Amino acid sequence: MTSPTSTSDTSRVQVAVTDPGAPTEDITALREEIDQLDNEILRLIQRRTEVSQRIGAIRRAEGGPRIVLSREQAVLARFRELGPEGRELGMMLLRLGRGRLGRA
Repeated sequence: MTSPTSTSDTSRVQVAVTDPGAPTEDITALREEIDQLDNEILRLIQRRTEVSQRIGAIRRAEGGPRIVLSREQAVLARFRELGPEGRELGMMLLRLGRGRLGRA
């Protein structure tokens, strides 16, 4: 059983608090759901990386810049609601798609 969703003052991420006395079956089902969600997240990250790399290749082939800072800032803004970890997550996604700034 879970209590109502609560939020932290330092972050807008919602966290469901589970009852320590919850039956093991509930925990097992929730863990299975997490595994499914992780698989879907990984699939989406891989697809996002492929698309981002294709965009970069097209941009470079047309003589454009390697990165577009305004676009990257817009991507990071989407993750801002997750707090500092959201920014880190956004940066990781950007690096997967284009690599670190110092790399060719």
